[in-house]
Amino acid sequence: MTLTLLFVYAAALIALGWWSSRTATASDFFVAGRRLSPALLAGTLIAANIGAGSTVGAAGLGYRDGLAAWWWVGSAGLGSIVLALVVGPRIWRIAASEDHRTLGDFLKARFGPEVRALMAALLWFGSLAILAAQLIALGGLLQTVAGVPRAWGCVIGGVVATLYFATGGLLSSARVNAVQVCVLVGGLLLALPFAWPAAGLAASLPVDVPGSYWSALASGGSGIVYLALLGPSFIVSPGLVQKVYGARDARAVRIGVLLNAVVLLAFAAVPVLLGMLARVSHPVLDNHELALPMLLRDDLPPWLGALALTALFSAEVSTADTVLFMLSTSVARDLYAGHLRPAATQDEQLRVVRAAAVIAGALGVGIAIWAGSIVRTMGLFYSVLSAGLFVAVIAGLFVPRAGRRHALAAMLAGVATTTTAMHAATAGVGLVGLAPVVWGLLASTAALVIALLVG
Repeated sequence: MTLTLLFVYAAALIALGWWSSRTATASDFFVAGRRLSPALLAGTLIAANIGAGSTVGAAGLGYRDGLAAWWWVGSAGLGSIVLALVVGPRIWRIAASEDHRTLGDFLKARFGPEVRALMAALLWFGSLAILAAQLIALGGLLQTVAGVPRAWGCVIGGVVATLYFATGGLLSSARVNAVQVCVLVGGLLLALPFAWPAAGLAASLPVDVPGSYWSALASGGSGIVYLALLGPSFIVSPGLVQKVYGARDARAVRIGVLLNAVVLLAFAAVPVLLGMLARVSHPVLDNHELALPMLLRDDLPPWLGALALTALFSAEVSTADTVLFMLSTSVARDLYAGHLRPAATQDEQLRVVRAAAVIAGALGVGIAIWAGSIVRTMGLFYSVLSAGLFVAVIAGLFVPRAGRRHALAAMLAGVATTTTAMHAATAGVGLVGLAPVVWGLLASTAALVIALLVG
C-alpha cells in the first residue's frame, strides 16, 4: 500500500509539472514570469523551506534534545520575517526594474562580475550538500518504512525532483509546490494525535530524560544558537531570493513571505513533538535521525503511516527542486551567459538550465549515496551560505559606498574564517562557545568595515 501510494503520488507530481510547463518561456523558468500571487509565493517558499532538515532532521533533534530543537525550523521563520519586511520588497523592486533573474544578477550589477562568480562557486559547493541531505533523508525513510534499499531511495527522489523541475522551472514548481504543501502539513498534523500516548508525553517519556529536555532555549546541541546558523541563510538564500523575484509586485512579496514565516513558526513544533513521541516508544535508537521513520513505521495505523510517508516525500522532493532551481539557473545565468557566452539567447539559456538540472540531480544522488548525517550535511550548507553571502548582500542593499573590493573582502573573510573554525582550529565546535558560522559572520562584517575605512 505504502509504495503504491508513493509511486502514484510521484507520477502525479511529474505529470503536473509537465502540464504546467507546456508554454514555459525563459522568463517563466527563471522567475515565473513575475506573476506569482501571495498564495503561490507563500506555497513555493513553504515547500522549499520544509524539507529533510525541517522534518526528519528536526524530529531527530527533538528526539535527542527536546523542545530546544524548535529553533531549527523556528530560526527559518524568524529569518523569513526579515526577508518579508526588509530585504524582499527592496530587492524585488531592483530585480523588476533591471530584469534580474538570479541573485548573481544583482551582485554583478552592484559589485561586478568577480563577485557574481564567487557567489556561483559558493552556491554550487553549498547547494550540492543540501540537495544530498534531502536525498539522504528520503533514502533512509524509504529503507526504514518500505524496505527500499537506501541507494534506490536516493535515486527515486532525485529522478522525481529533476523531472518535474526541469520541464518548467519556477512556474511549474510553484504549482506543484501548492499541492505538496497541503499533503505535507496535513499528513504530519494528522500523525500527532495518533502517536500521542494516553498518559501524556511528559508522563510517558523514559526516566533517563534530562531536565533540560523541556528547556525552550538550549538543550544538548540544540537551542537558540540555531538562529545564528540558519537565520541569515533564510534572508539571503539565492533560491529563496529568486522565488521572491517571481512575485507580481512588492505587496505580494510582503504578504507571501510573511505567510511563509507564520507557517514555519507554527510548524516548527510539529516535527520536534513527533521526535519526542518517538522517544516514548523507541527509547534507544543508535541514530536519532531515524526517530521519525521509526514512528511512521511502528506507531501509526498503516493508512496514516503511508500518508505521512507521502507527506515526507513531498517535503524532501520539494526542497530538492528548490536546490536544483538555485544550481541550474546559476549555471545558465551567472556562468554560461555571464562569463562563457554573454551573447547567449533566452532559448540557449533555457537549454543550459535544463541540462544543468539533470547534471546537478545526478551529482546530488551520488553524494547522497556516499554521505551520512542530514543535519551535519545541511549545517555545512547554511554555514557557507551565511558567512559567504549575508554581509555582502545586505551591504549591497543598504550601504551605498560598498563596492567590489569591499564585497569580495567580506565574502572571502567570512568563508575562510568559518572553514577554519569548523575544521582546522576547533574540529567543528567553535571557539569560546560560539559556533563557526558566528565567527564567520563577525569576520565578514569586520572585513567590510575595515575595507570601507581604508577607502
